Amino acid sequence: MHSRYAPSWFKTLTFVQKTTLYLPSGGELGQTWYNALEIPGRWRVDTDRKSRSGVLYVGDSVFTFASGKRTSADNRLYDLLVLAFDAYTQPASRTQAELRRLGYDLSKFHEGTWQGRPVYVIGAVRGDTTSDQFWLDSDRLVVIRIIGSGRQGRTDTRLTNYVQTGGGWVATEIVQLVNGKRRILEQFSNLRTNVALSDDLFDPRTWSSAAHWASVP
Repeated sequence: MHSRYAPSWFKTLTFVQKTTLYLPSGGELGQTWYNALEIPGRWRVDTDRKSRSGVLYVGDSVFTFASGKRTSADNRLYDLLVLAFDAYTQPASRTQAELRRLGYDLSKFHEGTWQGRPVYVIGAVRGDTTSDQFWLDSDRLVVIRIIGSGRQGRTDTRLTNYVQTGGGWVATEIVQLVNGKRRILEQFSNLRTNVALSDDLFDPRTWSSAAHWASVP
């Protein structure tokens, strides 16, 4: 992944996210989120711009905000950030260390097909569908599926509708299932790569005061 794309892969990315949350009651809740990434290691998600609420991933730390105030801080890597973005720009040894820390057994590997495309499966032997594992499209070397464990149970995250941009690839639709049931649908639009982003956007101390990249209020 790193060897193929490191010379060309974008360093920053912004996009608008249409989010559909599937509620336990059977209903749906639609939201618009705003995303900014500086790769490797920084991802800001504004889930509500008016109230200045959202999530900030910086390295191995994650901060949550509500109404402009930090409500929690934790030490936790974000596997989607590592696999879908950081792996292409940071040294492979660092990615390997982070994936092991996340619980993936990199010694387990097999090849297969999924949705008509050849895949590499890392973290599980053939027939194992429960261990933490990630699937790569073996032609493009992009992650298309992540199976793991979350606070609510077994998660199955599927990345589809990839587009080429900024010398790399971005999945424009992500579906996550929890215990076999659809939990969230994310659809991305207005992708912009290699745009200038302020360091303040990714500093938890300036979460509310940083000038935002989005042009809408």
